[in-house]
Amino acid sequence: MALAYVARFATSRAKLTRYLSRKVRESEWIDEIDATTACEAVADRMEQLRYLDDRQYAAMRAGAMTRRGLGVRRVKAQLYVDGIAEQDSGEAIETAKGAAATAAIGFARRRRFGPFAARAIDDPKQRERQIAAFLRAGHSMTVARRILAVSPGDEAGLAALDDEAMLD
Repeated sequence: MALAYVARFATSRAKLTRYLSRKVRESEWIDEIDATTACEAVADRMEQLRYLDDRQYAAMRAGAMTRRGLGVRRVKAQLYVDGIAEQDSGEAIETAKGAAATAAIGFARRRRFGPFAARAIDDPKQRERQIAAFLRAGHSMTVARRILAVSPGDEAGLAALDDEAMLD
């Protein structure tokens, strides 16, 4: 069961252990060995066989999230939920920080905000909704305001924004 799960999904050690624990509970485990111990042993074996690598998983997950336009806070939160330890997620988070401006601009492009909008937004409530969308995506308030301040159609105005100034 663990091998099928690892073969089908990119996963972390913690996610595999949670999956196996759930399956054991559903199957009404009856054995001399504790179910949790058995799940940990299977996860250890998968790690020995190099089917699990939390550092590589973190890098893959963070890269995919930043390419979708999600910010560093959102990446950190997801890696925490996936059970990735700080020592394994550090490099991936640093990479996400380096791509923060590009991710925010990609997010604005996908959602058609700021310079990618069809027309300027004059309604303050609509502007607040757009800022809230940036915040939910894991970007800072500063980044959201800077991108939304660029007028529609002025994609060259984005080039003027300094990547370092856009970081938290």
